[in-house]
Amino acid sequence: QVQPVESGGGLVQAGGSLRLSCAASGRTFSNYAMGWFRQAPGKEREFVAAISGSGGITYYADSVKGRFTISRDNTKNTVYLQMPSLKPEDTAVYYCASRTGGIRRTRNDYDYWGQGTQVTVSS
Repeated sequence: QVQPVESGGGLVQAGGSLRLSCAASGRTFSNYAMGWFRQAPGKEREFVAAISGSGGITYYADSVKGRFTISRDNTKNTVYLQMPSLKPEDTAVYYCASRTGGIRRTRNDYDYWGQGTQVTVSS
């Protein structure tokens, strides 16, 4: 079991940047694919980015591709989401999730979820 805990959210102006971190417990962290999802008020939770256990494969939503970067450090049991050039439409609660096995884009494929961290981008 790899239970994620997010941190790094906050309030930033448009064009600013944040780096989210997701620390996960468990001794077999590299066996877990990790994903970032976000949920804006009144909207469904949506996929943002995912990374395979080794870090060699990454997926991105079209809305963040080329702008956000997901990475992981398996020696620290941590996944990161680097978010430069933030836009007001990036405002949401960001969730980290883990799953055993391969990388996926669909939220129902993830087993364990963090509590979320708020990201607010002001215009």
